[in-house]
Amino acid sequence: MAFDGIVVAGLVHELKNTILNGRISKIAQPEKDELLLTIKTPDSVRRLAMSASASLPFVYLTDQNKTGPMTAPLFCMVLRKYIANGRITDIAQSGLERVIRFEIEHFDEMGDRKKKLLIIELMGKHSNIILCDEEQTIIDSIKHVSFQISSVREVLPGRAYFLPDTQSKADPLGIDQNTFLAEVLSRPQPCSKAMTSALTGISTQIAGEICYRAAVDADTPTAGLSDPEKQKLWQSFSSIMTAVKDGQFTPCIVYRDQEPVEFAAMELTEFSDLKIQREPSVSQVLEQYYDKRNRYTRIRQKSTDLRKIITTLHERNMKKLLLQEKQMRDTEKKDSYRVYGELLNTYGYQAEEGTRSIEVQNYYTNEPLTIPLDPTMTALENAQKYFARYNKLKRTGEALTTQMAETRMVIDHLESILNSLELAENEEDLAQIREELSASGYIRAKNIGKKKPIRSKPLHYRSSDGFDIYVGKNNFQNDELTFKVANGGDWWFHAKGMPGSHVIVKTEGKELPDETFEEAGRLAAYYSKGRDSEKVEIDYLQRKNVKKPNGAVAGYVIYYTNYSMSISPDIKNITQITENR
Repeated sequence: MAFDGIVVAGLVHELKNTILNGRISKIAQPEKDELLLTIKTPDSVRRLAMSASASLPFVYLTDQNKTGPMTAPLFCMVLRKYIANGRITDIAQSGLERVIRFEIEHFDEMGDRKKKLLIIELMGKHSNIILCDEEQTIIDSIKHVSFQISSVREVLPGRAYFLPDTQSKADPLGIDQNTFLAEVLSRPQPCSKAMTSALTGISTQIAGEICYRAAVDADTPTAGLSDPEKQKLWQSFSSIMTAVKDGQFTPCIVYRDQEPVEFAAMELTEFSDLKIQREPSVSQVLEQYYDKRNRYTRIRQKSTDLRKIITTLHERNMKKLLLQEKQMRDTEKKDSYRVYGELLNTYGYQAEEGTRSIEVQNYYTNEPLTIPLDPTMTALENAQKYFARYNKLKRTGEALTTQMAETRMVIDHLESILNSLELAENEEDLAQIREELSASGYIRAKNIGKKKPIRSKPLHYRSSDGFDIYVGKNNFQNDELTFKVANGGDWWFHAKGMPGSHVIVKTEGKELPDETFEEAGRLAAYYSKGRDSEKVEIDYLQRKNVKKPNGAVAGYVIYYTNYSMSISPDIKNITQITENR
């Protein structure tokens, strides 16, 4: 994640096209370090959210409203005093600095026209929102910074505002080819690091993208670059800077599985192996990224207790299975004991009293066999002892066969629930997983009176040929999809021999094209334990041939006649339908 100078440039370009010359009608401070400005333009009302959070600073346009506290914080009151009803006359960024400067024109108490500057610095832990007068004297800021906190500059009322020194970095929008080659690529560093340390606003992510487009390893030392490689790096860098100058931005979010991992205002070709979702504006990218990232993090945190319970049970059953397998290997001796008993019944009369062994002819193999004996027992008593051991091991083996099958079913069930946790998107999904754990006896059910209906829904996709495809996110949804939503003529898909979602294609009585079969197969592969594999084997058949055994756990089915395909778990180009939940 990089809120770098290029993202800021994309934001400034967007804001100029939407809220420039708009009037600030409302100012709220819903959080300690967050502001929400309502801005009226001739054709719309827009909300501008901004945060100086040390961990998650941002600025973007949003449709969401947030109410402030009953008593407005001091900084909010200062802003209302100076810039309420003010008109935004300019929105600017200096070079590729992570700073947005709003010039606001307003009338003071005497009716005189005045100008104020609202400056948002998006610099990680140094982020701030600062109000200045037209002489750039600080009126107030959302964070006060004294010399006791920072030796670089004070941010206090009455102090002169200035940008902190950017370590003598060059403006990437203003350098030419000679400067890039002679000063940037001459630094004794890896070429990616050389760009981030020499140029303002260039993040590690963008530097890596520049290297990727030039087909140069980002970790290659600059001293090891050939002249053609340097030229390619310049061309790659120059094309991105030209796009920034021309306002040609392609905002996008990069997803790994369901998790948003990166965002940018430029296309990130280096992540071509992941899902890249493009959006029409930088604001939409930022709002969706932060919302989904927060939701993903929150769901991961809320599922921690469930994950721990399931993981503990899974480990316990794996140890149990290992012990059962060891005991089963011990029962493999039983046939030897049976043979000993039978041979002693046949040749035991040859054994001398008190002997510790007897060698006889094994009539099963026609080879000599030495049988150990207990010298305190007769040959017949030794034979009975061996038959007793045989019978005991036989009973143990039969019991273990049943027990191991049950343990493996529990392990498979727990792995399927772990897979469901990976697919959970909201609290309703977690509630269904908790309900399944309770119904299976893994956790104790909470007595909370009348149950609220759980509104978790399966995922919905549409194939390129227009067929609806549904994907269960947990075992309850899998059962519902397979045995309630699907009819006999619909097609059912599942990853072979591993936990995964049931995938249903609604045929509406039509014959499915090959492309839809492949897309459904890719979804079944992606929403399975094998999603990180290059290929996953998928079983598919008509739903009427899928059966559920009596008493089977949720999500467990059997089938005997099916087709198979081996396919990549790549769903980037399959359209997901977002439904109201």
